[in-house]
Amino acid sequence: MAKKRKDLHIGDKAFYWILKVMAFGIILLLLAFFVLLFKMSWPVLSKVGPSFFWFNDWNPVTEEYGALPFIFGTIATSLIALFLAVPISLGAALLITEIADGGVRKILGFLVEMLAAIPSVVYGLWGLFVVVPFLRETVQPFLSKYFGVLPIFEGAPLGVGLMASGIVLAIMITPTIATISREIFLTIPKVYKEGALALGATRWEMIRLSILKSSVSGILGASILGLGRALGETMAVAMVIGNRAEISASLFSPAQSMASLIANEYAEASGDMHLASLTAIGFGLLIVSFFMNSTARIIVWRVERKYKGTR
Repeated sequence: MAKKRKDLHIGDKAFYWILKVMAFGIILLLLAFFVLLFKMSWPVLSKVGPSFFWFNDWNPVTEEYGALPFIFGTIATSLIALFLAVPISLGAALLITEIADGGVRKILGFLVEMLAAIPSVVYGLWGLFVVVPFLRETVQPFLSKYFGVLPIFEGAPLGVGLMASGIVLAIMITPTIATISREIFLTIPKVYKEGALALGATRWEMIRLSILKSSVSGILGASILGLGRALGETMAVAMVIGNRAEISASLFSPAQSMASLIANEYAEASGDMHLASLTAIGFGLLIVSFFMNSTARIIVWRVERKYKGTR
């Protein structure tokens, strides 16, 4: 039975209170973010009202400020990145844990982890000089020629835009999702895998039933972390997204994310309303990130509850 707190040594009590203050300090820090950003955004929020977040125009010259194009750009690029990165990450994690041999496994694992250490501006340069020309000259003309009837492939092949930023973000978050998924796969007891193979399952059936099914909540958790990075990424997105405040269904269209807007305009903002509007964009980014991560966390809890009895 654990000791009552009054029976603990004074050093243990001090350690307990230090940890408690640090834990609650994180919550207070989050609340401080909300309060500070809301206070700095108040000039524009009090003038425009909540419609600031669904107004479609952004023109500092005429002092018209609406965050909707940037919310759309942030969510669209993050979802494209997640759509591309999750299958690639799971494939890489399964290759490292289940398919590759010892030496190859170590090298692949090391290289995947190293990708997470590359600065985002390097990804942005790579996207600008490699991904964008490749999309503009090869991929987008092909998609426009054969699938141009679809709204998502309409428009001129510019290279920069939602597709380019989604691809760059996908590559940036792949190491995060792959590394965490690999650690989750390694926690699956070996006897589960051997039992499935002993019952006549193929390797794919063993992976599907013994590994993927048991790791659903962990995979979702890894995806949440990847999504969090994609939502807040700034420099790499600013370099390839096109930086145009518009909403379009086409993946070829230029767009702008909330983070890239702040990075591009904050240093040259003129006037209190412009500064307050950019801060309100940051406040909106905090709300969007909090909402999407909370939603994903709730999904993880529900999945954990669903599969709790099947393990």
